[in-house]
Amino acid sequence: MNHWVIPDIHGCYKTLKNLVEKQIVPSKEDTITFLGDYIDRGPESKKVIDYIMELQNEIPNINCLRGNHEEYMLESFHAAQNKKWHSIFTGNNTFGLWKSVGGNDTLKSFNVKKITDVPKEYIVWLENLKYYVITDNFIIVHAGLNFEKEDPFSDITAMTNLRNFDVDKAKIGNRRVIHGHVPLSLDFIESLVENTNSPFIAIDNGCYHRDKANMGSLLALEINSLRLVKQHNIDII
Repeated sequence: MNHWVIPDIHGCYKTLKNLVEKQIVPSKEDTITFLGDYIDRGPESKKVIDYIMELQNEIPNINCLRGNHEEYMLESFHAAQNKKWHSIFTGNNTFGLWKSVGGNDTLKSFNVKKITDVPKEYIVWLENLKYYVITDNFIIVHAGLNFEKEDPFSDITAMTNLRNFDVDKAKIGNRRVIHGHVPLSLDFIESLVENTNSPFIAIDNGCYHRDKANMGSLLALEINSLRLVKQHNIDII
C-alpha cells in the first residue's frame, strides 16, 4: 500500500486530475494526504474541491489538511456572515488579505460575488479539515510546527502559516516533518527527499509559478519509498 502526499494545488484542477489519474494511479487500499491550499490563484478552486470530494467517496483513506488559504476563506466567510462589514471591506484585514492572494479567483470559480453565497457544503468541508497527520516516521502538516513550544501541536496557527522553523525531533518521536506552504525549486526538493538526514521534506514546487525556472509542477511524494512524481501545470498557460 502506498501513502501519497500532495501539496498546495491552488485551484489547478486539470493538473491535479492528471497527477492522480496518470501519474500515481492510486488503489482503494492506498492513502492520500493533501497538504491544504486547494484554493486561490488558479482558475478552478471549486473543481479541485469537487474532485477531492469524489476521491473521498472512492478511496477510504484520504486525509485533507488545512492550509492558510482555507483559513483566510473561512475567516472571511464568518466575518461576512456576522455582518462585520467595516472589518471585511477595509484593506488591513483577513478579507482584504484573502482577495490579495487569490480570493477573487476562488469566488469566480464558484460563480459568486459574495463569500456568503458559496454553498454551505463547501464551508462545512473546509471547517472539517485536519491540521496534521502522524505516521510511524513522519509528521505531515501544511506549513510547519512551532518547536519553541513544549508541545508543538498546541500551536495550530503555526501549522497553517509558519515559514521558518528548526525541527526538534525529540518532541515528535524522532519523526521527520513533511510540509508544503513555501514554494521551492524542484532541485532543492529532490535534495531534501534524497537526504535521509534532513529533519524535514518540503514538497511545494509552486504549481502556479509557470514563469519561474525549475518550478511550476504539482508534486506527489510516496512516503514509504520516498518516490517523488511530478505533473507540470496544465491549467495556467
